[in-house]
Amino acid sequence: MPAVRSSSFLLLAVLAASLTLAAAAPAEAQSRRERAAVEELDRRMEQAEARYREAMVRVRNNEPDAVAEGDAALEDMEDVMVECGRVRGCDPIRHVTVFKRLLKADADSAAAVEDEEDIDPLDTDPDGMAGGIGADVPEAARAAALLSDGRRFVEMVQYNPAVQEAIRRWLTDMRHSLIVSHENYQYMRHLMWPHYERSALPEALLFGILAKESTGRVHSTSRAGAAGPMQFMYATGRRFGLGPDATGFDTRYDPYASAQASAAYLNERMAELNRNIELALAAYNGGEGRALRVYNANGGRSFWDESVYSQFPPETRDYVPMVIAAAWLYLHPKKYGLTFPKVDARPASFALERPASIYELTICLGSSGSRYGYMRMLRNLNPRYQADDVIPAGTELNATTRVAGLYSRWCTRGPRAELARELVNSDPGRAIVRSGPAQPLAATGGAAAAAPSAAVREHRVARGESLGRIAERYGCSLRVLAQANQLRAPGYTVRQGQRLRLEGCAR
Repeated sequence: MPAVRSSSFLLLAVLAASLTLAAAAPAEAQSRRERAAVEELDRRMEQAEARYREAMVRVRNNEPDAVAEGDAALEDMEDVMVECGRVRGCDPIRHVTVFKRLLKADADSAAAVEDEEDIDPLDTDPDGMAGGIGADVPEAARAAALLSDGRRFVEMVQYNPAVQEAIRRWLTDMRHSLIVSHENYQYMRHLMWPHYERSALPEALLFGILAKESTGRVHSTSRAGAAGPMQFMYATGRRFGLGPDATGFDTRYDPYASAQASAAYLNERMAELNRNIELALAAYNGGEGRALRVYNANGGRSFWDESVYSQFPPETRDYVPMVIAAAWLYLHPKKYGLTFPKVDARPASFALERPASIYELTICLGSSGSRYGYMRMLRNLNPRYQADDVIPAGTELNATTRVAGLYSRWCTRGPRAELARELVNSDPGRAIVRSGPAQPLAATGGAAAAAPSAAVREHRVARGESLGRIAERYGCSLRVLAQANQLRAPGYTVRQGQRLRLEGCAR
């Protein structure tokens, strides 16, 4: 990939020029036109980055034109960086961070030969990036230093019994949760990490929060109402762009959107808490208002100071060291004899050839390449669907390259596909044999009149279900089903927990 290699030399020149301009630029107010120009450059950089990452996936799959597409994306990034230096108020450091991280991401993966025994694949910062350019972003500087500077972090763990005890818990009673969190995260990494990377936040911090908050289950909901992989409360989520969209789907459950909101939230907290990562985490769990009041009332002392620590509830005092401990184990698993399972998480999609639910797909896909099968992965990558929703034929589902291949082999036709469909459509109520005295034949009826009428079945509405999906699942007429349950058109609104009479349903 010569174009990618030659780009590194251009980067050095652009980097030097950009940093010089950034240092020399006077702090002047931006005009509306300049702000619009900066937003446009940010948008172009984000699009180019997405194109580059997609091209690298295609390179690993040996697809034609993938290398050329990667080179074109890098050239677009270079153009953005050069133009950024000419626009007042544009921060070139943000773009340089993205660019350099991508160059470090094994762009020429088809030709590269590396010794896997000498390289820790879980080291998110093998070249010290987070302590370099990324650390110059003010809101994230301390987080990057804390979670990427190994010597500093080892020192903290050694002399902080709370973090040390949290590491012990992750490695013993909670080891299974930690490993499951890691496996779930690998499938969602391409959706979540870019937001933290763009904000110069360490990937280990993202993993630590995810592991403690939800174990990587995007549909997780707490008793207090926090929801999604990053566990946003409704009001806080709305502030950062999360909540019901035009279809009614709550985007707090979307890993892409929730990671974006989480990065923005953390940077906002660190900006007002003197870039103190422990206090930012305390705010994440215990409330930003409380964290700011405690911080201001105690002269900016650290979270571990008794005057600060004692003012947070026990849950928060537990939460902060647990997140830091999970982040530390993510960075250095080998030191503790911890082995995270390797999963083939290369993203791909496939179109359903016939209607199916995630339950049905889980059965027919089997568990080849996965200890627990693929239900959690399918749910995490397709958060709009409940596990028992019948998804229409033609729908594109997000998955991995392995799962796309397994679907074509096992789920479109054949004995396993039919067995999966039979299992998910089975009705336990039909297993009950109802016996009683023989019924006399009606005078004008015939043999058919002697058969007792079948009991009308019911369905309990799950979260996110609509009447249309329920009708499709049971083979009902939408109009008949609505009339049987006295639901009014055109909305046919149903609520979670409501019991519906399945009259006129074929299945």
